[in-house]
This record gives sequence, structure tokens and C-alpha cells, in this order.
Amino acid sequence: MAYTTINKSSDHFNAKLYTGTGSSNAITGVGFQPDWVWIKERNGGGGHNIFDAVRGTGKVIYANATNAEVTDAQTLSAFGTDGFTVGTNTNVNENGLNHVAWNWKANGAGSVDSSSGSISATVSANTTAGFSIIKFTNPASGNFTIPHGLGVVPEMLFFKCTGGVQSWFVLHKDLSSFTDRYLRLQTDVAEVTYSMQTQAPTSTLLYLNSGGVSNANTETICYAFASKTGYSKFGKYIANASTDGTFIYTGFKPKFLMVKRINQAAPWSMIDASRNIYNPANLELTANTAGTEANQGDGCDFLSNGVKLRDSADMNSGNADSFMYMAFAAAPLVGTNNIPATAR
Repeated sequence: MAYTTINKSSDHFNAKLYTGTGSSNAITGVGFQPDWVWIKERNGGGGHNIFDAVRGTGKVIYANATNAEVTDAQTLSAFGTDGFTVGTNTNVNENGLNHVAWNWKANGAGSVDSSSGSISATVSANTTAGFSIIKFTNPASGNFTIPHGLGVVPEMLFFKCTGGVQSWFVLHKDLSSFTDRYLRLQTDVAEVTYSMQTQAPTSTLLYLNSGGVSNANTETICYAFASKTGYSKFGKYIANASTDGTFIYTGFKPKFLMVKRINQAAPWSMIDASRNIYNPANLELTANTAGTEANQGDGCDFLSNGVKLRDSADMNSGNADSFMYMAFAAAPLVGTNNIPATAR
């Protein structure tokens, strides 16, 4: 039985906690040079700040807003070999406040692919970890294709128009339809019906509708994910609104979990093992708001092979309601060294 394709999850994903200084602040200890960095103040009202190596340093988009990309050299000013550097911007480095940064490894600034799809795209892909960053200019009209670089069919896609004001579009294989249903990252609303893709993705291409993913003739960024055994999983579960909640089998000891109710309004709940050292994991941030970290009662337990929901709050609200999730590992259930993970 194949338990994992990645023995050391922290080579590809890691969460890093730090305290703001108000001056240039080099954050180390990530374990690799990150290519997608998502930063949120924990005890302050700064928004969710998203950076990537394809767009470059100092260019921020906000998970909880429809704003166009903002250029500010005092946000993330450098991607380092073991982390990143932030400047004086209070959203990412307010003096004395606690912050969390979630970090993913792609393949640096990427390269232009002008032959695989119908339009050119810059692609930075980590095929080992099932993650890629794709930057393209949305056509004025018509259907089009772009390469995603994963080599397998993606299961979750985040789209944001960086050149103008527009919603985030989040597509997931376990929505009612992968091609014409989406969620908005900046709001708590249920899934929305709209034709985003003209057909399901293949192992090489995304098939997109120019009227769906972005404004005409504007730069757009896409973050694409595919599950990797023992490292990441993108799926769905049914809530029971009980303190004896649903068990979500991941096949690994979780490090990070984000969930969103599909059929009803509910926040984008974000839990990680760095902020929650012990069970229950109940310190929650919500991707759709700039709110501070909140305690969600009994929350959930991170186990050696998945997540056990322990509360009827955000992640388990609504008996028989459907939730989609994305999860990344702290360690595989069993590595190639045959040493099993242990619960916390």
C-alpha cells in the first residue's frame, strides 16, 4: 500500500508564526524558499495578504476583498532561501502583533509557455507536491485554454483578476459541478452557478470561458492544486452539527485545514497545527474576513490520519450540510521508512 509520495511535508508546505517589528523583518525557519505566501495578523484587523513569486515581490492581493493588485514595496520585499522579508506595512508586520504565514513551494518565478494552450501563460509548477501558479492575460472574448503544469488533473483552482476589481473564483472538484459552480473566497455565500470552465480540466490544460474567470484584457492569477497521497487532499464531508462530529480521513497527520460549507452561507474556516499546538484545534481565522483569530469551542482534533470535528460551530454547522476542504500534512500516516505518524 502506498502511504505517501512525500515523506517530509515541510519541504513543500509550512506554516510560520512571527511577531511584527514595524521595521524590515526577515522571517526564517520556513524550511524552503516559498513561492506562495499567505499572511494574516492573528490579533489585529489587517486583511489576508497573498503574495507569489510569479507576480513578484511587493505585489499583494487580498483574500477577503475584490480589490485589484496593490504594489507596495513595504509588504513582502524578498523571497529568501528559508523564508521571506516583510517591510513596514502594518498588515504584514505591525509592531508587537502576532502573525501567521502559510507557505507553499512552486517553482520560483516560472517560465512562459506560449505553445501548450491557446494563449500564453507563465507557469511555476511543483509537480511533486501538486501545486502550480499560473499567470495569464484574460482574452476580451471567447473560450481559451492555458497550461497548468501539474501533469495530473487539478482538483482545486483559485482565480483572481489582479488588474481590476473582481471577485475571487474558487473551483473545487466536489462542488455540485466542477465546470459551472464556484465559491467566492471573499464572502461567506454558498456556491454560485456560472459557467467558469467549458469542460473539466485535463492533466495538461484548463478550459476557460473568458467571460467567467476575469475582466477582459486583464492580468489574472490562478493557484492550482492536485492531491498527493500522504501530503495533501481536496475533498468533501457531510456535517452533523454535533460535538461527536464527522471524521475526515486524509491519510496523514494534518498541518493545515481550510473548509467551506457549499450549500449554505458560512465562513472559510482556517485551522493549522502551528497556532494550535494541542488538541482541540480551535483557533480559527476566516479567509473571507479581516477579523482577528477566534476560539471556536472544541473545534476539531488533528489525528494521525485525519480530522475529527468536535463542535457544532463553523466547520460542522448544519446537520447534513456539505463542506469542501483542502488539507496539507504535517506528516504522512506512514512514510516510506514505515514509521507511523502519531496523534497529538
